[in-house]
Amino acid sequence: MKTIALVGCGRISARHIQVLTQTPGIRLVGVCDVVEERARKAAGPIGLPFYTDAMEMVKAEKPDIISILTESGSHARVAIALAPHVSAVVVEKPMALTLEDADELIETCDRNATRLFVVKQNRYNPPVVKLRKAVDRGAFGKMVMGTVRVRWCRDQSYYDQDPWRGTWRDDGGVFTNQASHHIDLLQWMMGPVESVKAYTATRLVKIESEDTGVAILRFKSGALGVIEATTGSRPKDLEGSLSVLGEKGSVVIGGFAVNKLETWNFSDPEMMKEVAEDPSQAVPNVYGLGHQAFYNEVLECMETGRNPMLAGLEGRKSLEIINALYESAATGHEVFLRFVPHSVLLGRGR
Repeated sequence: MKTIALVGCGRISARHIQVLTQTPGIRLVGVCDVVEERARKAAGPIGLPFYTDAMEMVKAEKPDIISILTESGSHARVAIALAPHVSAVVVEKPMALTLEDADELIETCDRNATRLFVVKQNRYNPPVVKLRKAVDRGAFGKMVMGTVRVRWCRDQSYYDQDPWRGTWRDDGGVFTNQASHHIDLLQWMMGPVESVKAYTATRLVKIESEDTGVAILRFKSGALGVIEATTGSRPKDLEGSLSVLGEKGSVVIGGFAVNKLETWNFSDPEMMKEVAEDPSQAVPNVYGLGHQAFYNEVLECMETGRNPMLAGLEGRKSLEIINALYESAATGHEVFLRFVPHSVLLGRGR
């Protein structure tokens, strides 16, 4: 049995608590938020101890695992402070806002032999797992194009829930907050990115960062990619989708949370048999159902010692792409990876 405590009792914490209270082999021992009422509200229904100081909680409850669910701009700072005192750190996406903070978090965990897991729950969606297996088998042949679309609805009331939402220092815009999962999936399927060219705009809400962005990517394989992301869909969410096109096949996964297999076309008849049973999932919201599989893997990795799919260096890949998108949007130039950020406001503010 492993024990776990949560830091941050905002919007996403309810999903983590729901999963953790239903997962055999793990016991939730405490929650923490700097806003006492939030901590009290999260802890109340299940009778947990609650805290307003994360270090105090760790010293009192001695959890094996700490899960960081605070605002994005504090993920790395909180995780770095607590990593020496636990066996494993789970950190919600993005693991940090700046590449420097991501590197310091990875180095801190390595130095203290603390396992680091980055939450990218959409990788566990059954249609996404099918697609990744097809990529691993080389079923697409030469890759041609990968596309992600995030068309969600986040009006002003969403951003007004907390003062950090939509700020450069503590959150970022649609590329960082909403589309980071999809950008991760794009690079996971298409391989390393060579360069990006991006445009951003703030169209429908009053925030520092962007609510809308588009980008063109060139992958090292020579294939091209497109990112289309907005929280300006009205009056409701439209889609969160991923398309992969190759010389031997095409796959489109749609739905609100890359949960619905819409197209599975391959010239190889054997590949067509792979989806004889539709892997699509019905999901209650844009978070999907992948957190359960994510925590199952955390437990398995801790029990067996095997490396996780989403350790620190893997989580860093999408963060580097996001920073490159902002560098390109700010300078108007194509940005080649790896690069040194000069004009990125994300994690730094104005």
